[in-house]
Amino acid sequence: MNRKTLVLPAVLGLLAPVLAACGGSDGGGDAIVVGTTDQFAASAEAPAPLDPAVGYEAGVWNVLRQTVQTLTHIPRGGGEPVPEAAETCGFTDRENESYRCTLREGLTFADGTPVTPDDVKYSVQRVLDIKDESGPVGLLANIDTIETKGEDQVVFHLRTPDATFPYKLATPAAGIVQKDKYPAKAPREGFQVDGSGPYTMEAEVKDDRVVKMVFTRNPKYKGDLKVLNDEVELALFPDAAGMGKALEDEEIDMMTRTMSPEQAQKMLVEPVDGIELTEMPGLAISYLAFDTEDPAVENKAVRQAMAQIIDRGAIASKVYGTTAEPLYSLVPTGITNHTNSFFNKYGEPDVDAAGKILEKADISTPVKFTLNYTTDHYGPATAAEYKALAKQLNDSKLFEVDVKGTPWAEYRLAQSEGDYAVYGMGWFPDFPDPETYTAPFLDEDNFLNSPYESTLIQDTLIPESRRVADRGAAAATFTKIQDIVATDVPVLPIWQGKQYVASREGLTGVEWAVTSSADLQLWELKNTV
Repeated sequence: MNRKTLVLPAVLGLLAPVLAACGGSDGGGDAIVVGTTDQFAASAEAPAPLDPAVGYEAGVWNVLRQTVQTLTHIPRGGGEPVPEAAETCGFTDRENESYRCTLREGLTFADGTPVTPDDVKYSVQRVLDIKDESGPVGLLANIDTIETKGEDQVVFHLRTPDATFPYKLATPAAGIVQKDKYPAKAPREGFQVDGSGPYTMEAEVKDDRVVKMVFTRNPKYKGDLKVLNDEVELALFPDAAGMGKALEDEEIDMMTRTMSPEQAQKMLVEPVDGIELTEMPGLAISYLAFDTEDPAVENKAVRQAMAQIIDRGAIASKVYGTTAEPLYSLVPTGITNHTNSFFNKYGEPDVDAAGKILEKADISTPVKFTLNYTTDHYGPATAAEYKALAKQLNDSKLFEVDVKGTPWAEYRLAQSEGDYAVYGMGWFPDFPDPETYTAPFLDEDNFLNSPYESTLIQDTLIPESRRVADRGAAAATFTKIQDIVATDVPVLPIWQGKQYVASREGLTGVEWAVTSSADLQLWELKNTV
Protein backbone atom coordinates (compact mmCIF):
# COMPACT_ATOMS: atom_id res chain seq x y z
CA MET A 1 0.00 0.00 0.00
CA ASN A 2 1.48 3.34 -1.05
CA ARG A 3 1.07 6.32 1.18
CA LYS A 4 2.25 9.91 1.45
CA THR A 5 3.56 10.96 4.83
CA LEU A 6 3.20 14.61 5.80
CA VAL A 7 5.74 15.74 8.36
CA LEU A 8 4.76 18.72 10.50
CA PRO A 9 7.09 21.75 10.54
CA ALA A 10 9.69 21.96 13.25
CA VAL A 11 8.73 24.10 16.23
CA LEU A 12 11.10 27.04 16.58
CA GLY A 13 11.64 27.57 20.28
CA LEU A 14 13.57 29.88 22.57
CA LEU A 15 17.25 29.51 23.31
CA ALA A 16 18.09 28.16 26.76
CA PRO A 17 20.76 26.08 28.50
CA VAL A 18 19.85 22.40 28.47
CA LEU A 19 21.14 18.99 29.51
CA ALA A 20 21.65 16.04 27.19
CA ALA A 21 20.92 12.32 27.30
CA CYS A 22 23.31 9.63 26.09
CA GLY A 23 23.14 8.23 22.58
CA GLY A 24 23.41 4.62 21.46
CA SER A 25 22.65 2.15 18.71
CA ASP A 26 20.38 -0.77 17.97
CA GLY A 27 21.34 -0.95 14.30
CA GLY A 28 21.87 -4.06 12.21
CA GLY A 29 21.26 -5.66 8.86
CA ASP A 30 22.55 -4.95 5.37
CA ALA A 31 23.71 -1.54 4.24
CA ILE A 32 21.02 0.98 3.41
CA VAL A 33 21.67 2.68 0.06
CA VAL A 34 20.69 6.33 -0.31
CA GLY A 35 20.81 8.13 -3.64
CA THR A 36 21.73 11.76 -4.20
CA THR A 37 22.58 14.05 -7.09
CA ASP A 38 25.07 15.98 -4.94
CA GLN A 39 28.54 15.94 -6.48
CA PHE A 40 31.92 16.14 -4.74
CA ALA A 41 34.98 17.01 -6.81
CA ALA A 42 38.51 18.15 -6.07
CA SER A 43 40.48 20.48 -8.31
CA ALA A 44 43.55 22.68 -8.23
CA GLU A 45 41.30 25.64 -7.37
CA ALA A 46 39.27 23.71 -4.76
CA PRO A 47 41.38 20.82 -3.45
CA ALA A 48 39.64 20.47 -0.06
CA PRO A 49 35.90 20.04 -0.69
CA LEU A 50 35.12 18.27 2.62
CA ASP A 51 37.10 20.37 5.11
CA PRO A 52 34.75 22.00 7.69
CA ALA A 53 36.72 25.24 7.31
CA VAL A 54 35.94 25.36 3.58
CA GLY A 55 32.75 23.42 2.82
CA TYR A 56 29.64 25.58 2.92
CA GLU A 57 27.14 23.69 0.78
CA ALA A 58 24.21 21.52 1.78
CA GLY A 59 25.74 18.40 0.21
CA VAL A 60 29.08 18.87 1.96
CA TRP A 61 27.44 19.59 5.30
CA ASN A 62 25.33 16.45 4.93
CA VAL A 63 28.56 14.43 4.75
CA LEU A 64 30.10 16.26 7.70
CA ARG A 65 27.03 15.87 9.90
CA GLN A 66 27.47 12.09 9.82
CA THR A 67 31.15 12.12 10.68
CA VAL A 68 32.26 15.27 12.50
CA GLN A 69 30.73 15.92 15.90
CA THR A 70 29.62 19.34 17.14
CA LEU A 71 29.17 20.59 20.68
CA THR A 72 25.43 21.07 20.16
CA HIS A 73 22.85 19.84 17.66
CA ILE A 74 19.24 20.45 16.71
CA PRO A 75 17.14 17.64 18.21
CA ARG A 76 14.72 15.44 16.28
CA GLY A 77 11.70 17.54 15.34
CA GLY A 78 13.59 20.84 15.67
CA GLY A 79 13.61 23.39 18.46
CA GLU A 80 16.39 24.63 20.70
CA PRO A 81 19.92 23.27 20.30
CA VAL A 82 20.89 20.59 22.83
CA PRO A 83 24.35 19.28 23.77
CA GLU A 84 25.90 16.66 21.49
CA ALA A 85 29.65 16.27 22.06
CA ALA A 86 29.06 18.35 25.16
CA GLU A 87 27.43 17.18 28.36
CA THR A 88 26.14 20.66 29.11
CA CYS A 89 26.26 24.02 27.37
CA GLY A 90 24.91 27.45 28.22
CA PHE A 91 25.49 31.18 28.44
CA THR A 92 27.20 32.24 31.65
CA ASP A 93 26.07 35.87 31.48
CA ARG A 94 22.79 37.72 30.92
CA GLU A 95 24.18 39.54 27.89
CA ASN A 96 24.72 36.34 25.82
CA GLU A 97 28.42 37.11 25.33
CA SER A 98 30.06 34.15 27.09
CA TYR A 99 29.14 30.55 26.26
CA ARG A 100 30.52 27.57 28.18
CA CYS A 101 30.42 23.88 27.26
CA THR A 102 31.51 20.86 29.30
CA LEU A 103 32.56 17.87 27.19
CA ARG A 104 31.14 14.39 27.69
CA GLU A 105 33.29 12.06 29.76
CA GLY A 106 35.29 9.54 27.73
CA LEU A 107 34.73 11.28 24.38
CA THR A 108 37.14 10.07 21.67
CA PHE A 109 37.72 10.37 17.96
CA ALA A 110 36.95 7.29 15.87
CA ASP A 111 40.58 6.13 16.12
CA GLY A 112 40.43 6.21 19.92
CA THR A 113 42.29 9.49 20.44
CA PRO A 114 40.67 11.46 23.30
CA VAL A 115 38.71 14.59 22.41
CA THR A 116 39.86 17.49 24.60
CA PRO A 117 38.85 21.14 25.02
CA ASP A 118 42.07 21.99 23.15
CA ASP A 119 40.73 20.04 20.14
CA VAL A 120 37.54 22.10 20.22
CA LYS A 121 39.51 25.34 20.41
CA TYR A 122 41.85 24.21 17.63
CA SER A 123 38.97 23.22 15.34
CA VAL A 124 37.10 26.50 15.65
CA GLN A 125 40.22 28.67 15.58
CA ARG A 126 41.44 27.11 12.33
CA VAL A 127 38.15 28.08 10.63
CA LEU A 128 38.77 31.66 11.73
CA ASP A 129 42.43 31.53 10.68
CA ILE A 130 41.88 29.91 7.28
CA LYS A 131 39.06 32.38 6.62
CA ASP A 132 38.10 30.83 3.30
CA GLU A 133 36.20 33.42 1.27
CA SER A 134 33.59 30.86 0.18
CA GLY A 135 33.54 29.06 3.51
CA PRO A 136 31.47 29.31 6.70
CA VAL A 137 33.78 31.64 8.63
CA GLY A 138 31.02 34.25 8.89
CA LEU A 139 29.12 31.98 11.28
CA LEU A 140 31.98 32.10 13.77
CA ALA A 141 33.36 35.58 13.09
CA ASN A 142 31.78 37.02 16.24
CA ILE A 143 34.07 34.91 18.44
CA ASP A 144 36.65 37.09 20.19
CA THR A 145 38.61 34.50 22.18
CA ILE A 146 38.32 30.81 23.04
CA GLU A 147 39.33 29.71 26.54
CA THR A 148 39.89 26.16 27.80
CA LYS A 149 39.40 25.28 31.46
CA GLY A 150 40.64 22.07 33.01
CA GLU A 151 40.15 18.74 31.29
CA ASP A 152 36.62 19.19 30.02
CA GLN A 153 35.53 22.82 29.59
CA VAL A 154 35.71 25.33 26.74
CA VAL A 155 34.42 28.90 26.89
CA PHE A 156 33.66 31.10 23.89
CA HIS A 157 33.89 34.84 24.51
CA LEU A 158 31.95 36.79 21.90
CA ARG A 159 32.61 40.29 20.60
CA THR A 160 28.94 41.20 20.78
CA PRO A 161 25.88 39.46 22.25
CA ASP A 162 24.54 36.61 20.11
CA ALA A 163 21.58 34.55 21.27
CA THR A 164 21.89 32.39 18.13
CA PHE A 165 25.39 31.20 18.99
CA PRO A 166 24.22 27.75 20.21
CA TYR A 167 22.70 27.22 16.74
CA LYS A 168 26.01 28.16 15.10
CA LEU A 169 27.88 25.67 17.25
CA ALA A 170 25.49 23.02 15.91
CA THR A 171 26.67 23.55 12.33
CA PRO A 172 29.55 21.63 10.71
CA ALA A 173 31.49 24.91 10.66
CA ALA A 174 32.14 24.21 14.36
CA GLY A 175 32.86 20.51 13.82
CA ILE A 176 35.57 19.02 16.04
CA VAL A 177 38.59 17.69 14.10
CA GLN A 178 41.94 16.12 15.01
CA LYS A 179 45.02 18.29 15.15
CA ASP A 180 47.27 15.69 13.53
CA LYS A 181 44.96 15.29 10.51
CA TYR A 182 43.83 18.86 9.82
CA PRO A 183 46.45 21.61 9.32
CA ALA A 184 46.03 24.70 11.48
CA LYS A 185 46.45 27.27 8.71
CA ALA A 186 45.42 25.42 5.55
CA PRO A 187 42.51 23.21 4.44
CA ARG A 188 42.89 19.43 4.44
CA GLU A 189 43.01 18.33 0.82
CA GLY A 190 41.19 15.32 -0.56
CA PHE A 191 38.03 13.50 0.45
CA GLN A 192 38.87 11.91 3.79
CA VAL A 193 36.94 13.04 6.86
CA ASP A 194 37.90 12.12 10.43
CA GLY A 195 35.96 12.97 13.53
CA SER A 196 34.04 11.67 16.55
CA GLY A 197 30.59 11.58 14.93
CA PRO A 198 28.17 8.65 14.62
CA TYR A 199 29.88 7.28 11.47
CA THR A 200 33.24 6.89 9.84
CA MET A 201 33.33 7.49 6.08
CA GLU A 202 35.24 5.98 3.18
CA ALA A 203 34.96 7.61 -0.25
CA GLU A 204 35.30 5.78 -3.55
CA VAL A 205 36.96 8.25 -5.93
CA LYS A 206 37.42 8.22 -9.70
CA ASP A 207 39.08 11.04 -11.66
CA ASP A 208 39.06 13.35 -8.62
CA ARG A 209 35.31 12.88 -8.16
CA VAL A 210 33.49 10.88 -5.51
CA VAL A 211 31.30 8.11 -6.95
CA LYS A 212 30.23 6.53 -3.66
CA MET A 213 30.55 7.08 0.07
CA VAL A 214 30.21 4.37 2.69
CA PHE A 215 29.24 5.43 6.22
CA THR A 216 29.99 2.81 8.88
CA ARG A 217 28.72 3.14 12.44
CA ASN A 218 31.43 4.45 14.74
CA PRO A 219 31.60 2.06 17.73
CA LYS A 220 33.41 4.71 19.78
CA TYR A 221 30.72 7.35 19.25
CA LYS A 222 29.40 8.98 22.42
CA GLY A 223 26.77 11.62 21.95
CA ASP A 224 23.09 12.47 21.96
CA LEU A 225 22.16 10.63 18.75
CA LYS A 226 20.66 7.14 18.58
CA VAL A 227 22.10 5.32 15.56
CA LEU A 228 19.56 2.88 14.09
CA ASN A 229 21.74 1.20 11.45
CA ASP A 230 25.26 -0.12 11.00
CA GLU A 231 26.07 1.03 7.47
CA VAL A 232 24.72 3.45 4.87
CA GLU A 233 25.99 3.86 1.33
CA LEU A 234 25.57 7.22 -0.38
CA ALA A 235 25.31 6.58 -4.12
CA LEU A 236 25.97 9.60 -6.35
CA PHE A 237 24.02 10.05 -9.58
CA PRO A 238 24.59 12.61 -12.34
CA ASP A 239 20.89 13.39 -12.57
CA ALA A 240 17.51 12.78 -10.96
CA ALA A 241 16.35 10.48 -13.77
CA GLY A 242 19.14 7.99 -13.13
CA MET A 243 18.50 8.14 -9.40
CA GLY A 244 14.79 7.51 -9.94
CA LYS A 245 15.44 4.50 -12.16
CA ALA A 246 17.77 3.05 -9.52
CA LEU A 247 14.99 3.34 -6.94
CA GLU A 248 12.48 1.62 -9.22
CA ASP A 249 15.02 -1.12 -9.98
CA GLU A 250 15.58 -1.62 -6.20
CA GLU A 251 19.25 -0.63 -6.48
CA ILE A 252 18.81 2.05 -3.85
CA ASP A 253 16.48 2.31 -0.85
CA MET A 254 15.89 6.06 -0.85
CA MET A 255 16.37 9.09 -3.09
CA THR A 256 16.98 12.47 -1.51
CA ARG A 257 18.14 15.72 -3.02
CA THR A 258 17.38 16.44 -5.60
CA MET A 259 14.23 14.88 -7.01
CA SER A 260 12.90 16.68 -10.06
CA PRO A 261 9.51 18.44 -9.87
CA GLU A 262 8.27 16.06 -12.57
CA GLN A 263 9.24 13.02 -10.48
CA ALA A 264 7.43 14.31 -7.40
CA GLN A 265 4.35 15.29 -9.42
CA LYS A 266 4.20 11.90 -11.12
CA MET A 267 4.50 10.00 -7.84
CA LEU A 268 1.79 12.14 -6.30
CA VAL A 269 -0.62 11.40 -9.17
CA GLU A 270 0.50 7.88 -10.04
CA PRO A 271 1.92 6.09 -6.98
CA VAL A 272 4.43 3.35 -7.76
CA ASP A 273 3.96 -0.01 -6.10
CA GLY A 274 6.54 -0.55 -3.38
CA ILE A 275 7.65 3.12 -3.28
CA GLU A 276 6.56 5.68 -0.72
CA LEU A 277 6.68 9.44 -1.27
CA THR A 278 7.29 11.52 1.85
CA GLU A 279 6.32 15.18 1.63
CA MET A 280 7.71 17.60 4.16
CA PRO A 281 8.00 21.36 4.63
CA GLY A 282 11.04 22.96 3.06
CA LEU A 283 13.04 26.00 4.05
CA ALA A 284 15.21 26.12 0.91
CA ILE A 285 15.01 29.28 -1.20
CA SER A 286 16.06 30.32 -4.70
CA TYR A 287 17.20 33.87 -5.43
CA LEU A 288 19.07 36.16 -7.77
CA ALA A 289 22.15 37.95 -6.48
CA PHE A 290 24.01 40.94 -7.85
CA ASP A 291 27.51 42.33 -8.02
CA THR A 292 26.36 45.76 -6.94
CA GLU A 293 29.57 47.32 -8.28
CA ASP A 294 29.09 45.98 -11.82
CA PRO A 295 28.13 48.82 -14.22
CA ALA A 296 25.14 46.86 -15.55
CA VAL A 297 23.37 46.67 -12.19
CA GLU A 298 25.17 49.09 -9.84
CA ASN A 299 22.22 51.47 -9.93
CA LYS A 300 19.60 50.00 -7.62
CA ALA A 301 16.88 51.24 -9.96
CA VAL A 302 17.87 48.43 -12.37
CA ARG A 303 17.49 45.86 -9.61
CA GLN A 304 14.22 47.42 -8.47
CA ALA A 305 12.85 47.24 -12.01
CA MET A 306 13.69 43.54 -12.12
CA ALA A 307 11.86 43.05 -8.83
CA GLN A 308 8.87 44.87 -10.33
CA ILE A 309 8.78 42.71 -13.48
CA ILE A 310 9.52 39.17 -12.31
CA ASP A 311 6.43 37.03 -11.86
CA ARG A 312 7.41 34.66 -9.08
CA GLY A 313 4.09 32.87 -9.13
CA ALA A 314 4.49 31.96 -12.80
CA ILE A 315 8.03 30.68 -12.22
CA ALA A 316 6.94 28.55 -9.26
CA SER A 317 3.84 27.08 -10.89
CA LYS A 318 5.07 26.58 -14.46
CA VAL A 319 8.55 25.29 -13.65
CA TYR A 320 8.10 23.62 -10.28
CA GLY A 321 4.38 22.86 -10.02
CA THR A 322 3.33 22.04 -6.48
CA THR A 323 6.93 21.72 -5.27
CA ALA A 324 7.53 25.48 -4.90
CA GLU A 325 5.73 28.69 -4.00
CA PRO A 326 6.60 32.34 -4.69
CA LEU A 327 8.83 34.06 -2.14
CA TYR A 328 8.72 37.78 -1.35
CA SER A 329 11.47 38.02 1.26
CA LEU A 330 14.84 36.51 2.07
CA VAL A 331 13.19 35.05 5.19
CA PRO A 332 10.79 32.30 4.05
CA THR A 333 7.40 31.39 5.46
CA GLY A 334 7.70 28.98 8.36
CA ILE A 335 10.53 31.00 9.92
CA THR A 336 9.85 33.42 12.76
CA ASN A 337 9.65 37.10 11.70
CA HIS A 338 8.94 36.48 8.01
CA THR A 339 7.32 39.40 6.20
CA ASN A 340 6.42 39.84 2.52
CA SER A 341 8.57 42.94 2.05
CA PHE A 342 8.97 42.64 -1.73
CA PHE A 343 5.24 42.20 -2.31
CA ASN A 344 4.49 45.09 0.05
CA LYS A 345 6.79 47.35 -1.97
CA TYR A 346 6.19 46.18 -5.56
CA GLY A 347 2.84 44.38 -5.53
CA GLU A 348 1.93 42.35 -8.61
CA PRO A 349 4.29 42.26 -11.62
CA ASP A 350 3.96 45.53 -13.54
CA VAL A 351 6.06 46.37 -16.61
CA ASP A 352 4.81 49.98 -16.77
CA ALA A 353 5.83 50.57 -13.16
CA ALA A 354 9.25 49.08 -13.90
CA GLY A 355 9.65 51.42 -16.85
CA LYS A 356 8.89 54.41 -14.66
CA ILE A 357 11.51 53.29 -12.12
CA LEU A 358 14.18 53.18 -14.86
CA GLU A 359 13.02 56.43 -16.44
CA LYS A 360 13.15 58.28 -13.12
CA ALA A 361 16.73 57.07 -12.60
CA ASP A 362 17.65 58.07 -16.18
CA ILE A 363 18.60 54.48 -17.09
CA SER A 364 18.83 53.77 -20.83
CA THR A 365 16.92 50.74 -22.02
CA PRO A 366 17.18 47.95 -22.80
CA VAL A 367 19.49 47.13 -19.91
CA LYS A 368 21.87 44.38 -21.04
CA PHE A 369 23.50 41.66 -18.96
CA THR A 370 23.97 37.88 -18.75
CA LEU A 371 21.89 35.88 -16.29
CA ASN A 372 24.16 33.15 -14.92
CA TYR A 373 23.12 29.89 -13.29
CA THR A 374 24.75 26.59 -12.34
CA THR A 375 23.86 23.56 -14.40
CA ASP A 376 24.46 20.74 -11.91
CA HIS A 377 23.88 21.85 -8.34
CA TYR A 378 20.26 22.72 -7.58
CA GLY A 379 18.35 20.19 -9.62
CA PRO A 380 17.24 19.47 -13.18
CA ALA A 381 14.67 22.29 -13.34
CA THR A 382 17.23 25.07 -12.87
CA ALA A 383 17.80 25.63 -16.60
CA ALA A 384 14.07 25.99 -17.25
CA GLU A 385 13.77 28.41 -14.33
CA TYR A 386 16.44 30.77 -15.64
CA LYS A 387 15.20 30.62 -19.20
CA ALA A 388 11.76 31.60 -17.88
CA LEU A 389 13.24 34.45 -15.84
CA ALA A 390 15.12 35.77 -18.87
CA LYS A 391 11.97 35.56 -21.00
CA GLN A 392 9.98 37.61 -18.49
CA LEU A 393 12.66 40.30 -18.47
CA ASN A 394 13.12 40.30 -22.25
CA ASP A 395 9.38 40.37 -22.94
CA SER A 396 9.21 43.65 -21.01
CA LYS A 397 11.46 45.26 -23.70
CA LEU A 398 13.23 47.00 -20.81
CA PHE A 399 15.93 44.35 -20.62
CA GLU A 400 18.03 42.36 -23.05
CA VAL A 401 19.20 39.33 -21.14
CA ASP A 402 21.31 36.34 -22.20
CA VAL A 403 21.38 33.13 -20.18
CA LYS A 404 24.51 31.11 -19.41
CA GLY A 405 24.85 27.87 -17.45
CA THR A 406 28.11 26.71 -15.85
CA PRO A 407 29.03 23.58 -13.83
CA TRP A 408 29.12 24.26 -10.10
CA ALA A 409 32.85 23.64 -9.64
CA GLU A 410 33.60 26.54 -12.00
CA TYR A 411 30.52 28.57 -11.16
CA ARG A 412 31.08 29.03 -7.43
CA LEU A 413 34.66 30.19 -7.90
CA ALA A 414 33.71 32.65 -10.66
CA GLN A 415 30.82 34.00 -8.60
CA SER A 416 32.93 34.53 -5.49
CA GLU A 417 35.57 36.35 -7.55
CA GLY A 418 33.01 38.80 -8.92
CA ASP A 419 32.89 37.53 -12.50
CA TYR A 420 29.08 37.70 -12.71
CA ALA A 421 26.90 40.80 -12.65
CA VAL A 422 23.73 38.77 -12.06
CA TYR A 423 23.64 35.16 -10.96
CA GLY A 424 21.29 32.62 -9.47
CA MET A 425 21.83 30.82 -6.19
CA GLY A 426 19.95 28.58 -3.81
CA TRP A 427 20.12 28.54 -0.04
CA PHE A 428 19.56 25.86 2.55
CA PRO A 429 19.53 27.39 6.04
CA ASP A 430 22.37 26.87 8.47
CA PHE A 431 19.76 26.62 11.23
CA PRO A 432 16.04 27.48 11.49
CA ASP A 433 16.24 31.16 12.43
CA PRO A 434 15.89 34.45 10.50
CA GLU A 435 19.55 35.16 11.29
CA THR A 436 20.64 32.52 8.78
CA TYR A 437 18.64 34.19 5.98
CA THR A 438 20.06 37.66 6.59
CA ALA A 439 23.59 37.80 8.00
CA PRO A 440 25.17 35.33 5.52
CA PHE A 441 24.05 37.59 2.64
CA LEU A 442 24.32 41.04 4.18
CA ASP A 443 26.97 41.07 6.90
CA GLU A 444 30.69 41.60 6.52
CA ASP A 445 32.48 38.42 5.39
CA ASN A 446 29.24 37.31 3.73
CA PHE A 447 29.48 34.03 1.86
CA LEU A 448 28.60 35.65 -1.49
CA ASN A 449 31.62 37.92 -1.17
CA SER A 450 29.18 40.66 -2.13
CA PRO A 451 30.34 44.30 -2.21
CA TYR A 452 26.91 45.49 -1.03
CA GLU A 453 27.09 47.64 2.09
CA SER A 454 24.43 48.88 4.46
CA THR A 455 25.86 50.42 7.60
CA LEU A 456 22.41 50.35 9.19
CA ILE A 457 22.08 46.59 8.63
CA GLN A 458 25.69 45.66 9.39
CA ASP A 459 26.45 47.98 12.30
CA THR A 460 23.07 48.25 13.98
CA LEU A 461 20.30 45.86 12.94
CA ILE A 462 22.17 42.54 12.76
CA PRO A 463 23.91 43.08 16.14
CA GLU A 464 20.60 44.27 17.60
CA SER A 465 18.78 41.15 16.41
CA ARG A 466 21.35 38.86 18.03
CA ARG A 467 20.84 40.31 21.48
CA VAL A 468 17.30 38.96 21.74
CA ALA A 469 16.97 35.43 23.12
CA ASP A 470 13.22 35.46 22.43
CA ARG A 471 13.46 35.38 18.63
CA GLY A 472 9.85 36.49 18.19
CA ALA A 473 10.70 39.67 20.10
CA ALA A 474 13.18 40.59 17.34
CA ALA A 475 10.36 40.99 14.81
CA ALA A 476 10.69 44.75 14.40
CA THR A 477 14.43 44.48 13.72
CA PHE A 478 14.06 41.73 11.14
CA THR A 479 11.20 43.59 9.45
CA LYS A 480 13.49 46.59 9.00
CA ILE A 481 16.20 44.37 7.50
CA GLN A 482 13.76 42.76 5.08
CA ASP A 483 12.34 46.15 4.06
CA ILE A 484 15.83 47.53 3.36
CA VAL A 485 16.60 44.49 1.20
CA ALA A 486 13.38 45.06 -0.77
CA THR A 487 14.43 48.67 -1.39
CA ASP A 488 18.14 48.15 -2.16
CA VAL A 489 17.71 44.70 -3.82
CA PRO A 490 21.22 43.30 -3.27
CA VAL A 491 19.46 39.95 -3.64
CA LEU A 492 16.09 39.12 -5.20
CA PRO A 493 14.15 36.15 -3.73
CA ILE A 494 12.25 34.01 -6.27
CA TRP A 495 10.73 30.92 -4.66
CA GLN A 496 10.60 28.70 -1.60
CA GLY A 497 10.60 24.93 -2.10
CA LYS A 498 8.87 21.95 -0.59
CA GLN A 499 10.82 18.74 -0.05
CA TYR A 500 10.01 15.27 -1.31
CA VAL A 501 11.83 12.07 -0.48
CA ALA A 502 11.04 8.75 -2.18
CA SER A 503 11.91 5.44 -0.53
CA ARG A 504 11.28 1.72 -0.76
CA GLU A 505 8.64 0.29 1.54
CA GLY A 506 10.19 -1.19 4.65
CA LEU A 507 12.63 1.69 5.20
CA THR A 508 11.64 3.51 8.38
CA GLY A 509 12.72 6.87 9.77
CA VAL A 510 12.50 8.64 6.40
CA GLU A 511 10.42 11.46 7.88
CA TRP A 512 13.23 12.17 10.36
CA ALA A 513 16.17 11.51 8.05
CA VAL A 514 15.72 14.79 6.14
CA THR A 515 14.85 17.91 8.12
CA SER A 516 13.00 21.01 6.91
CA SER A 517 16.46 22.62 6.60
CA ALA A 518 17.50 19.79 4.21
CA ASP A 519 19.87 18.31 6.79
CA LEU A 520 20.52 14.61 6.14
CA GLN A 521 20.43 12.46 9.27
CA LEU A 522 21.34 8.95 8.15
CA TRP A 523 21.28 7.58 11.71
CA GLU A 524 17.46 7.78 11.67
CA LEU A 525 17.10 5.16 8.91
CA LYS A 526 16.33 1.50 9.55
CA ASN A 527 15.45 -1.37 7.23
CA THR A 528 12.62 -3.58 8.45
CA VAL A 529 12.62 -6.04 5.52
